[in-house]
Amino acid sequence: MTVAGSFGFAALGTGADALASGADTRVRYWNLFSGGDGYNMIAMLDSFRAEHPDTEVKDSTLQWGSPFYTKLAMAAAGNRAPDLGVMHLGRVTGFSPGRLLDPWDTDLLAKYGVREADFNPELWKRGVIDGKLYALPLDIHVQLCFYRKDVLERAGLLDPDGRMVRVTSTDEWFDVLKEARKATAKGLQTIGLWHNDQNFQWWFFVAFYTQLGGTWFNDAQTEVTFDTGKATQVLEFLRRHITDGHADPGFGGGAGAEQFVNGAPFAWEGNWSVPVFDGAKLDYGATPLPPVFGRQATHAESHAFVLPHQADRGGAADEGAHRLAAHVVRNALAWAGGGHIPAHTPTLTTDAYRKLTPQSEYVSAMDHQATEPKVWFAGSTGILAQRVGPLVVSSTVGSAAPDAVARRMESTLTRLLATKNPMDGRTAAQGGALA
Repeated sequence: MTVAGSFGFAALGTGADALASGADTRVRYWNLFSGGDGYNMIAMLDSFRAEHPDTEVKDSTLQWGSPFYTKLAMAAAGNRAPDLGVMHLGRVTGFSPGRLLDPWDTDLLAKYGVREADFNPELWKRGVIDGKLYALPLDIHVQLCFYRKDVLERAGLLDPDGRMVRVTSTDEWFDVLKEARKATAKGLQTIGLWHNDQNFQWWFFVAFYTQLGGTWFNDAQTEVTFDTGKATQVLEFLRRHITDGHADPGFGGGAGAEQFVNGAPFAWEGNWSVPVFDGAKLDYGATPLPPVFGRQATHAESHAFVLPHQADRGGAADEGAHRLAAHVVRNALAWAGGGHIPAHTPTLTTDAYRKLTPQSEYVSAMDHQATEPKVWFAGSTGILAQRVGPLVVSSTVGSAAPDAVARRMESTLTRLLATKNPMDGRTAAQGGALA
């Protein structure tokens, strides 16, 4: 993911149409990566091509967001699907696994060095539906608390290791913000937190609601278990950043990152901002969102490889898709350069990864992921974010009271749970046994 304009995937490119010299297998691969992620993916594809000259990869980069998912669904339904695709893991449940997606052959993946034991168990399980693996995780991308070491040093807010002091409560967090503000140059806000963006505000809500142990639905996905009391606590916490004067209402959206570059002490951003801040040559660090409610949890999504449905799936192209996905997953150090945390855990223990900063500082996020509920309407920029995100924004910016917004969120969840999944015509409650 990129920072520009909040969502910067809008490139359209295609790979070569002809088989490469000497190749006897073609793998058609659709992805949604542009910008820095696009360059990193191309580097990994070129590595595969160099090692497997017998396999030609025809890669296409499509427009990020709803257009990508619409085109992928139409291609799968019309038997025109590519051999390999990429999806956000949170969208897989709603993508009619078994009809629009084909399951992975885990034995074939193991043949090429990718095994369940090499992944975080909860992350792997998110891709399993009805006992079959439908999504092979490539990474997790997380929301982080970026901090300027130079400013925090002046404020006395760095620990002996040169990292931001740990906070474990909302009072401690706001005390940190007060001290940081004293060391901040005039004209700069204390923290940028995308207060008027429905996606970021939703992601932050998911993180802190998870810290409180909040739930969404029962195990059978038939009843809403959303806790409006806990939700109100989170909404009041987010709102307080503005009422206490730490987040300036005039610096919404990407202005928070710009302020951070110019000397603001904090910015809550996705890990895809790492290349941006590296390029600005800042003295900075990054940590998972602070555990202000006592429990470690930071919002995480995942890019994952999928097999769009093909009526005749199998043969050389299908094996090539397994081989390609396995290669990229196992050689994702370049992907970490974009700030993402590789899903393949052996990569995280290498000396090369441990030397990456600030990536090695927030790698612990792999073990405390706050994810959206596993329902058909969830997932990156999905219907859930579109319906609930604006409600969170209304509370954060002060146009609606937190307790009233919490009740509206509960009502919205109830309506969505009763709504049919347009991908397969079944209600969310009848959507199959989830892992």
